[in-house]
Amino acid sequence: MDSVDVLVVGAGLAGLRTATLLAQQGHEVLLADRRPSLAGAIRTTGIFVRRTLDDFPLPAECLGPPIRRVVLYPPGLRGPVALTSERDEYRVGDMAPIYVKAADAASGAGVRILLGTRYAGRQGQTYTLVGKEGPAEVRTRFVVGADGARSSVARDLGLDRNRHLLIGAEEVYEIPRGEEPPTFHCVLDPSLAPGYLAWVVNDGRHAHVGTAGYANRFPEGLRRALERFASSAPGLDGVERPDGPDAIERRGGPIPVGGLLRRISCANGLLVGDAAGAVSPLTAGGLDPCLRLSELAAAVLDESLRTGRPDTLAHFDGAALRARFRGRLAMRWGLDKVRTPALAATAFGLLRTPPGQAAARRILFGDRSFPAGQIGA
Repeated sequence: MDSVDVLVVGAGLAGLRTATLLAQQGHEVLLADRRPSLAGAIRTTGIFVRRTLDDFPLPAECLGPPIRRVVLYPPGLRGPVALTSERDEYRVGDMAPIYVKAADAASGAGVRILLGTRYAGRQGQTYTLVGKEGPAEVRTRFVVGADGARSSVARDLGLDRNRHLLIGAEEVYEIPRGEEPPTFHCVLDPSLAPGYLAWVVNDGRHAHVGTAGYANRFPEGLRRALERFASSAPGLDGVERPDGPDAIERRGGPIPVGGLLRRISCANGLLVGDAAGAVSPLTAGGLDPCLRLSELAAAVLDESLRTGRPDTLAHFDGAALRARFRGRLAMRWGLDKVRTPALAATAFGLLRTPPGQAAARRILFGDRSFPAGQIGA
């Protein structure tokens, strides 16, 4: 039986960041992910906001050009609202090499990484992992669930689980550099994105064309909605969609939108990333909160391991952090109620008013995130 200080399940950015920070503090960390390669099965658009770019050491060579411009569209795409920031607000990451570099950094810090290895359950403080050579047992002081929106670790620890989920799909392909500035296009149309948005990110290097919404509200299914949207998506004038299965990368998966879960820790471990609902409930941008929550998780676990006090994990309180998202949760509720194109067009009229545009700027270009810098803050 293997024995470690911390077992991290899931090698997305949240799991990799948590594991690396703990290993840098001298703890023995084992990280397991069911994917045989971190360069495959990518589920995120990879949009990094300004605060993330300012505060975290991301590899510049893996980031696309800065984006300052966002265009919002009603159903039918007529009369859009364009918003431009004075600062660089977004950059889209090439996620495959970002994951690989993050894994290299984790391994360099001392993390043992097991790919092609799935989490298979818990018995007390012993956890079963199944890899190429069959099942193996690992005894650990703490487990970190970084295993996605439908976390098995959360289930086994008796913690909260995501109940409000969208499903999303996206196509990514290279495009020729155009004359238009890099732009993030968002379309409010319940027939294409029921309960959410359809989007095009054109940064002059790649196009990300996607949609998301509640699974049971797509009139003809998610894939058909994406096909309809891609056929007339804004922001791609003069850009031809490439042919062939190798020219287009297809991504998809569940997106938690219920906000940060309330109970995300117990005496045996905690949750980070999508498993903890660490995604903005309105924009679903998850990379910034996942990294920040991972830093708090690593600090809490480090203190508990050094002091021998498992009650320290009680400071990792989702209910307290959730309070920062009351406004966005309320707007999430409002977006959920926009169920017809006619109602969406009416609601879109608010974005054409000065107060509506001011609110949109706060959401799209704002500085707020979580958590605060202190444990238990």
